[in-house]
Amino acid sequence: MLHMKHPRLRAVFLLLILPAAASASIWAALAIMIGVATGATDEASIGRQRHLAEIVVAKLQEGVAHDQESVTVWDDAVRKVAAGDQDWMEMNLGKWMFTYFQHERAFVVAPDGSAIYAFASDEADPKEAFRQMHDIVLPLAQKLRRRLVIGDQSGVSDQVLSIGESELALVNGHPSVVSVKPIVSDSGDIEQDPARVNLHVAVRYLDGNFLSGMEQEYMFDDLRFAWARSNDDGRSYAKLKNATGSDFGYFSWRPFAPGAAVAASVGPTVAIAGIAVFAAMNAMGGAVLLRSRRLQRSRAELEHLAAHDGLTGLVNRSEFQRHLSQSFASSVPGQSTAVLFIDLDRFKQVNDMLGHAAGDALLVAVAGRLHDVCSGSLVARLGGDEFTVVLKNVCEENVAAVCEHILEAMGRPFEMDGGPISIGASIGVAIAESGMAASELTRKADIALYNAKGAGRNCYAIFGAHMEELLQTRREIEYDLRRAVAEGEGLLLHFQPVYAADNGALCGAEALLRWHDPIRGSVGPDVFIPIAEECGLMNSLGEFVLRETCLAAQRWPALKIAMNASPKELRGDGYPLKVMSMLNHYGINPEQIEIEITEGTLLDSGGQCQRNIETLRSAGVHFALDDFGTGFSSFGRLQNVKVDRIKIDKSFIDRFGKEEEGQAIVEAMIGLARAKGLKTTAEGVETEDQRVALKELGCDHLQGYLLSRPLSKEQFDELVGGNVVNLRLSKISTLAHASSSQTE
Repeated sequence: MLHMKHPRLRAVFLLLILPAAASASIWAALAIMIGVATGATDEASIGRQRHLAEIVVAKLQEGVAHDQESVTVWDDAVRKVAAGDQDWMEMNLGKWMFTYFQHERAFVVAPDGSAIYAFASDEADPKEAFRQMHDIVLPLAQKLRRRLVIGDQSGVSDQVLSIGESELALVNGHPSVVSVKPIVSDSGDIEQDPARVNLHVAVRYLDGNFLSGMEQEYMFDDLRFAWARSNDDGRSYAKLKNATGSDFGYFSWRPFAPGAAVAASVGPTVAIAGIAVFAAMNAMGGAVLLRSRRLQRSRAELEHLAAHDGLTGLVNRSEFQRHLSQSFASSVPGQSTAVLFIDLDRFKQVNDMLGHAAGDALLVAVAGRLHDVCSGSLVARLGGDEFTVVLKNVCEENVAAVCEHILEAMGRPFEMDGGPISIGASIGVAIAESGMAASELTRKADIALYNAKGAGRNCYAIFGAHMEELLQTRREIEYDLRRAVAEGEGLLLHFQPVYAADNGALCGAEALLRWHDPIRGSVGPDVFIPIAEECGLMNSLGEFVLRETCLAAQRWPALKIAMNASPKELRGDGYPLKVMSMLNHYGINPEQIEIEITEGTLLDSGGQCQRNIETLRSAGVHFALDDFGTGFSSFGRLQNVKVDRIKIDKSFIDRFGKEEEGQAIVEAMIGLARAKGLKTTAEGVETEDQRVALKELGCDHLQGYLLSRPLSKEQFDELVGGNVVNLRLSKISTLAHASSSQTE
């Protein structure tokens, strides 16, 4: 034992050795603590970065393919590529994809493997660029075509609209994603041979702008692409694999090591004073926490995007299914779960009339109202204009009240840039029963939605057992209707007379399609026309109506015969030729025919309907805008609509004598039509007071049950035979009512 009798030795021990030993022990303990803490911090930070990089790599090829679908699932693309429109392809499939998505190269490949169109942003000759990549593109194109031919739809969902093939490859010295997608119709109206579908090829370089963008977005330091991995450079790596599972390369970056960096900076401070150590550790913890929070926020944003709709912010279909399954798993006896399927009415017309930007804004506004009405419940967007709501622990009365609130909210006009927009909604509801699976609940909600649409829209329907029977009945009607169209049996036209308002002369007739099924008897148009529209029979029915109308025009050459045409028919490129060919075949003067269209016909974004109308009008065929004043028809739209007549909807005629403004509205319509040089016909005239008032207002023509119900051609023959030139209303009414018991 050291004796401290010598004053110098005691002073050295007390003033130097003991304080130094104590200080060394304290600083050593602090150093160990800092070392352990910084090591754990660095490891956690590097792990988060690596996990984030793996997520980005996993979504890489999927993202390029998703970008392509903005132009490849598009009717215009199918038509323009088929027509070889190089300017259109340059603007939409080449330069636009480069400007918006940084796709450095793009090609359109024909079925024979040749390039219909080529684009290269790196100043290379586009055709030479395609020849460089021919060996890369050809196997992917062949594989995709084989899948198209056999109808392989694996991987297609609400987010993935078409199948595709992609690969990682070396292109022009750049590691790249090469993605191939078919150019297909978004509406389904264009028939395509799967073996002859044109393909779109997109190339995205994985260096240059791509790396700098990832650096900025995800805060990677010195991000690079490397073909091989080095174990002694202190960098972090994320592996890329090609379609065969082989290693393709790596993303490499300097890992953020906040612990080591902070420890090096605070080392001198720790040697000076404990307060500085505390402050430095506090600063280090703050820096680590800030960086960690940023990484966690980025990860949370990625997870949020995976579970939510990017436009409205509502949960998406996959998250809805997961939530519904969890709700069933955690439910207790006595608690009911209800699912509401919501489909917007007239949304397509808004999109066609005002454009997709307005449609997107409307969807966001709808999502906001649904969220307000159903606060506390899960609200999801399944895709397009389809939404869903999950209500927990409810009874049928609660569900009905919620549906009423939703219908009221959707019925209020939405304020858009172009003015107020009125839509509506149809709602299908299913309430879970004991032991019911989530998939069964959604199936029943979908059936209920179908019934709500069939009931006239803007209403709700709660699933009942009878709906299964109604669905089966609908399938049977569709089958029988197809047979009737194919065999030409049971379909016929009735004709509703049209009279001059001033003198009561018979002027013409409107041809109305009827169907008499041998088993069901007479099936109303309100039943079979919607089914025909859904199952693709409208063109065949339209051709039947056109042919029978021509025969009626032959039968009554002194009268103008009106017929209805569906929007689908009028959007066809060959519609004018079909009409004129039929008129020529039967020797009909085009001015004897009037085609009635609805406002929906005029809302096609491509303008094909209006071009067809102008073509037929130039040949002498007349056009009438039916149901004027309802839906999107307005005084303002008449500035651009090229028709010869407006037909005032029955709903306005019914208001005569009931509402003061009813007659004023009709008077305004007639005045506007006169100013535009258009004829007017009032539909649904059912009382003598209505007839007199319309005559005084200057309406040109009348039709309705007061004058005559729709008649068979034999009954119409009798009517015409009475007096073709100047048949008066008194005699017309007598004949019409005498035959009404035999007509529908």
